[in-house]
Amino acid sequence: MTGDITNLLSRAREGDRGAMDELVGTLYLELHRMAHARLAQNSTITLLDTTSMVHETYLRLRSAGRIEAESRGQFLAYVAHVMRSVIVDVVRKRLAERRGGGVADVTLAIELLDGSQITDDDIERVNEAVLELEKSDPRLKQIVEMRFFVGLTEEEIAEALGISDRTVRRDWERARMLLSVALQH
Repeated sequence: MTGDITNLLSRAREGDRGAMDELVGTLYLELHRMAHARLAQNSTITLLDTTSMVHETYLRLRSAGRIEAESRGQFLAYVAHVMRSVIVDVVRKRLAERRGGGVADVTLAIELLDGSQITDDDIERVNEAVLELEKSDPRLKQIVEMRFFVGLTEEEIAEALGISDRTVRRDWERARMLLSVALQH
């Protein structure tokens, strides 16, 4: 199966849309699990259900035309990034609809970076902080995307990025600290 995925990735890098369709089909259950893990943490994050999240992610992957991933892990890291953008776009749309409604500013506690009781405002603020974090450390941005926005485990992130679990744990702690500081301002 690894050879099949490698072949499909190679063809998708060349812009073969059929290969992208096959790749998503082959990894569908894993993509579904990734979406479910994230949405299960807080069902109020988006109006999307798990299947809708996977399908919206697929549509965005397909519209990109080609991908640069060379391995299954890189592809899953890219999918985490796309899922993050799906979540953020849905939240932004809902926030735009609520603007002017007297919504109180909520201070983001570190616990929110572990997925407990997240509001639309929190997601928007975390996304803005992640964009700033990307400027100084792109790997930390990837770890936050995969952990916070998709709900991957440290082991899954380590595999996707080709680094050790220990490095992921250390980077996650650093990212949480930097995001916490950024979100207090």
